[in-house]
Amino acid sequence: MPIRAVLWDLDDTLFDHAGAEGAGLALHLAAERLPAAGALERWRESTRLHWARFAAGEIDFDEQRRERVRAFLGAALSDAEAEAWFAGYRAHYRASWRLSPDVLAVLDELAGDFRHAILSNAALRHQDHKLRTLGVRGRFEAVVCAADIGVHKPDPAAFLAACDALRLPPEEVVHVGNEPDIDAAGAVAAGLGAVWLDRDGAGGRPELLRITGLGSLPALLRGGTRFGAVSAIG
Repeated sequence: MPIRAVLWDLDDTLFDHAGAEGAGLALHLAAERLPAAGALERWRESTRLHWARFAAGEIDFDEQRRERVRAFLGAALSDAEAEAWFAGYRAHYRASWRLSPDVLAVLDELAGDFRHAILSNAALRHQDHKLRTLGVRGRFEAVVCAADIGVHKPDPAAFLAACDALRLPPEEVVHVGNEPDIDAAGAVAAGLGAVWLDRDGAGGRPELLRITGLGSLPALLRGGTRFGAVSAIG
């Protein structure tokens, strides 16, 4: 069957989350007069730990934010204190939001030939706001988020929910994302096509169809590619 739609991951695929995270944390630490040495690594480790708890259903979305702050600061903060600290970080993080540089040109090039949707492991209220702030919400028919549907990538049910939102069978949809397991391998397991966006050139997953920049995607989608075949492009 022909590919009719592209299902996009958002953070670190279209949106430069890593850049905004680093810039936002540095600004917030400066405002709080806290040391920056090693802070970004500790913040990311705290995020990985408590996001995994959220994905497992142990805590809700807002609690994972509070727990990230407590772990990062090593302090037994009240909910209000943790929320206030996170709000300060979030303001600096949001001021640093940017699309990745290759995004708009590729969305423009694909606009006439493919339908588009987002599948994110975050919450709709946050991702919808992010897309609107970045000026691209209208480019996507649907935004499907794990926190709202109750299932996370790489669970095949998450990908199938997004296909249902598009009213397309999975074999007519290609998922593009930056995580080899959560995005690409998960999409393949659900019966979708999959492209791993390996911006850092990490490699090491020969079973996945891989690109190192979005500029390679239009030719890939239009070239009769057998998705799931071994390839490295970029």
